[in-house]
Amino acid sequence: MKVSLLGVEIDALGMEETVERVAGLINSGRPHRILTINPEFLYQAQFEERIMKLAQKADLITPDGIGIVWACRLAGFPVKERITGTDLMLRLVERASPEGWRVYLLGGAPGVAEEAAKKLQLQYPGLNLAGTHHGYFKDNEEELLVKKIKELKPHLLFVALGAPKQELWIDQHIQEIGTATAIGVGGSFDVVSGRVERAPRWVRRINLEWLYRLLKEPSRLRRQAILPLFAWLVIRKYGLRIS
Repeated sequence: MKVSLLGVEIDALGMEETVERVAGLINSGRPHRILTINPEFLYQAQFEERIMKLAQKADLITPDGIGIVWACRLAGFPVKERITGTDLMLRLVERASPEGWRVYLLGGAPGVAEEAAKKLQLQYPGLNLAGTHHGYFKDNEEELLVKKIKELKPHLLFVALGAPKQELWIDQHIQEIGTATAIGVGGSFDVVSGRVERAPRWVRRINLEWLYRLLKEPSRLRRQAILPLFAWLVIRKYGLRIS
């Protein structure tokens, strides 16, 4: 089931349903794009055609951010749960180990992807790690990097370059890479590596992870300033209906 929010079709699936859907995409042997959409991305898509097109090209869109969950409810089309990039990445890596899927991590500061990979291999023995690369590559290095990833033939390609840069990168290269199912995961490598502390489970359960992260990282305030603008767009379009 899909719900339409501000011109974007969001998949209203639970986590396990999402993992099964991704497994089907991977097993098809064709390239696919997964978008974990948050309010900032959806707001930007209202004003930039190239960003809206990224959403329209996605094979699967999950609601990443309580703001998206709230907006869907307000529009009268509730989604089952919030599915963040970090949570989805961990569930897919857990599934990858017994399935034998090859996993590639691209992004983060130098050393972060490697640290995250080591943690994942410890947590999920037997994980088939195809490779890692940081996200600070130069333009003249990109062609060789893409060629290398293509040769490694990952089933899952996690790209942590920040939105929308990671989605733009995926859009530019996914067909050339070929068989990978690619997903932008933002700062997930920082969390998995342990460089950034994630909100405690109880904070996530009451949907206040955004506030916890803001208190820990005040630099996020500029990004958070978009949220009232996003809320106004939603209220103006859908009113105050609560499903």
